[in-house]
Amino acid sequence: MIAIPHPALQLHAAGATAVGNRYPANFDVLHLDDRALAVADGMGTSEGSAAAGRTAMATFTAALGGETTPELLRAAVADVQRDVREAGRRLGGELTGCTLTALLPTGTDLAWIVQLGDSRVYRRRGTLLELLTTDHTAAWLGAVNGWYPHDSPQAHSARYQLFRYAGHPDAPEADLIAVTLRPGDTYLVCTDGIAEQVDYHRIDAHLASTAPLTEIATALVDDSLHAGGHDNATAALLRVL
Repeated sequence: MIAIPHPALQLHAAGATAVGNRYPANFDVLHLDDRALAVADGMGTSEGSAAAGRTAMATFTAALGGETTPELLRAAVADVQRDVREAGRRLGGELTGCTLTALLPTGTDLAWIVQLGDSRVYRRRGTLLELLTTDHTAAWLGAVNGWYPHDSPQAHSARYQLFRYAGHPDAPEADLIAVTLRPGDTYLVCTDGIAEQVDYHRIDAHLASTAPLTEIATALVDDSLHAGGHDNATAALLRVL
């Protein structure tokens, strides 16, 4: 667990990640420091997947510094798109892509969320657990617009159809979302290995816990394994006091 310096709030962060039972390696990337909680999730199990996650996280975090502004974050995501596509070219055009989702506290009560792909940010405030991000997938559009039942084979297949991700040939922008930090809040930044395997009520119960954040992060990952471990699973938590 790390403490994030802040002039008015007490901010603590922790994270955990696991390979799971399906894939030969962990293609998720977890980053925690006093600037950002961030996760990346590679697409597939190839070297392109691994290279995309490593490259996206290294480029994004290297661009942080000074005041966190929308302009800085847009420029950082543009750098990520450039560098991940370049990594793909070096691999001979192999699919090289990943999600990138980050929560960045500032020196005020404001924090920024960067969302590209289908990793997620949740917030528990009071007794309400909310999903703050949108999945950039056909499954999300299908669920919102009633194209098919959320638990149908079509919906399952559509989860793998991402419209926005790092390394996309059209270099799409990320969503930038401003949120306030209030004492009592708990934020979860996670890959779909958590979101797709640990149900809403289990996530809510974990985020309501007063246990140390390292224990909660580990419990979330353990729940993904108990659910079958069908994907790499990564969780990063921020507690506001």
